[in-house]
Amino acid sequence: MDIWTFTQDGYREEDIVTNGNRFLVGNGYMGFRGTMDEWGRRQMAAVCLAGVYDQNGDRWREPVNAPNGLFARLTVNGADMALGAEKPLEHRQTIDFRRGVHKRDTLFEPVRIQSERFASMAEPHLLRSRLTLTFRQDAEAELLCGIDTDLWDINGPHLFDYTYKTSPFLLTEARTGELNIPVAAAQNASADFPCEETREAAETGVFRRLRFNAAAGQTYTITLAACVFTGLDGPNPGERAQALCGQTRGFAEDLTAHEAAWEAVWSASAVELHGGGGEAARSLNASLYHLHSIAPRHAQSLSVPARGLSGQTYKGAVFWDSEIFLFPVFVHTEPELAKTLLRYRIDTLPGALRKAAEYGYRGAFYPWESQEGGAEGCTDYNVTDVFTHRPVRTYFRDKQIHISGDIAYALWKYYEITGDDSLMREGGAEVILQCARFYLSRAHRRADCDKTELLDVIGPDEYHERVNNNAFTNQMAAHCMSCAIALADADTDFARALIQKLDYDADLALLREIEPKLRPVFAEGALIEQFDGYFSLEDASLAAVRSRVLDEREYWGTNHGVAAHTQIIKQADVVALTALFPSLFSDQTVERNWRYYEPRTEHGSSLSACMYALTACRFRRPDLAWEHFVKTASIDLSGGGKHWAGEIYIGGTHPAANGGAWMIAALGFAGLSVRNGEITLNPCLPEQIETLRFPVCARGKRVTVTVTRQGWTLE
Repeated sequence: MDIWTFTQDGYREEDIVTNGNRFLVGNGYMGFRGTMDEWGRRQMAAVCLAGVYDQNGDRWREPVNAPNGLFARLTVNGADMALGAEKPLEHRQTIDFRRGVHKRDTLFEPVRIQSERFASMAEPHLLRSRLTLTFRQDAEAELLCGIDTDLWDINGPHLFDYTYKTSPFLLTEARTGELNIPVAAAQNASADFPCEETREAAETGVFRRLRFNAAAGQTYTITLAACVFTGLDGPNPGERAQALCGQTRGFAEDLTAHEAAWEAVWSASAVELHGGGGEAARSLNASLYHLHSIAPRHAQSLSVPARGLSGQTYKGAVFWDSEIFLFPVFVHTEPELAKTLLRYRIDTLPGALRKAAEYGYRGAFYPWESQEGGAEGCTDYNVTDVFTHRPVRTYFRDKQIHISGDIAYALWKYYEITGDDSLMREGGAEVILQCARFYLSRAHRRADCDKTELLDVIGPDEYHERVNNNAFTNQMAAHCMSCAIALADADTDFARALIQKLDYDADLALLREIEPKLRPVFAEGALIEQFDGYFSLEDASLAAVRSRVLDEREYWGTNHGVAAHTQIIKQADVVALTALFPSLFSDQTVERNWRYYEPRTEHGSSLSACMYALTACRFRRPDLAWEHFVKTASIDLSGGGKHWAGEIYIGGTHPAANGGAWMIAALGFAGLSVRNGEITLNPCLPEQIETLRFPVCARGKRVTVTVTRQGWTLE
């Protein structure tokens, strides 16, 4: 088995959406869905841009899709050679994870169409494709190629006032409707055969027509270069797009540079997994490929949306996924990239301060769905009832207050793992102090007893809204407070100056009083109640609750959801708590809670299974961890995960699961731990794995970890 490629043979219309995710190519600046060269809006072809958002009317704000500069559609003797319009004799689609290249091979009666495409990892504004046409008969052929502006949007359109130019390169320029952000795409084409070329602007784009007489048995090659810039990149994006088109080298040279950039990524992060018949290794490679394809290496301050760059679902927003599931991969392999994710949170602190003030609190309440500048993308109505077709009030925006603690957790982890205090000095310390201040403002002190609580919250389990004292949330808030106290006690120059700047002395005194009272007490071996009253809910089995579902698209949470009044939970909650704070729990405590909550977990989120795998390794049950590892790592290849929440499409790739797959392999199976540059290992290999080998960056030094059944080594 080739563990570095994934191939699907045959064409089925029902696979179009899933394959758009499976076969995505990206470079952090943009993601190009895995669609055919000739496809457009109806087949959800899209070039999704990182960090560019727009709102059309009162619809949801979402990321902007750029014009597609790699559009190419062939007609032969007047017949349309488009997959779906013409039945193929053969069809194959392949993604090469090692090289970041998508390929298609489609045989029609008169012609074989082959293409390969990549989003350059060496030049983030560049897309490249090469089409190879092999004719089986003499024919009159015409290739329409250019920039397609008939874009797929979920809540669009988002681009307006298009202008088109046909010289010196094809160029389209437009602006977003809300903030008037310019978006430009240019295209250049090169054919290795004589042809008649005309250029034209149309209602749906700007194109060139290449007409030629094809001979049976002959092969004709056309290469395309598409360059995308926006106003967020600087002035004159149209000029910059055309200039880059003029600077591109040949396809082979651009591909070589792209492959070299990918090889550098893999040298820092590839995990060699031997065993499991090769399928597990391929799934892990796929997970890391999808994660690296959307990592913002081109930026200094940017994070990764919950569905990456695979489309506009989840409004292109950044969730807690970034800090809890993506950050661990990068802090252990590419620390500078981990800093990029965290700088995004530092730079969006003003948005978190505004949100807290909006609710009448002090400090920093980070957006649950963060868009540019820390704008809250989460709305009050996130689900539509499939029976009444009415929007349902949800409380994710208001009550998922653990997000601020999640961010403080990652900032502190970066400091613990790397020993680098630069992020703290550059604003990370202020984020922690402001998040702790928010929890002080949000906490409730009882008048009739010496107790401090966090009431009316939602934990990671979103099926139970507006609960009191969610254990995960309380612990995350208390940890944030302890980090703020530790910063003050370190008595560094920047901490002293910051405390003075924020007038924080009174808050600090209150933190010292409140933190011990808010921090949950976990008795040895105890079964931890997820929130107040959880154990009094109906203890129905997962099968019983599933049998109550009347429509597969219906949402299980909110007041009327089938799970809301039962102990069935959406995803790891208490188990996530034991995974993120391992020093607080004995192996016996972890196991008891794992065995209680796992049968009651629907795993309705792709974030869930990796937490169960990590904790199964804690109590030395790699066999249980393996099942969850396979589910996590294979999610984008299998097309798994939920595609609907009510009537809302939520499909796409799964970056959190991609990061979770690495976490299971490195932190679970290998038992990796790094603190202040010191590496420790406590392996727990499943029987399916013979060897694990992967690089780790500790204090600027790269070390290769090798774990076998005989032991482990560091090189």
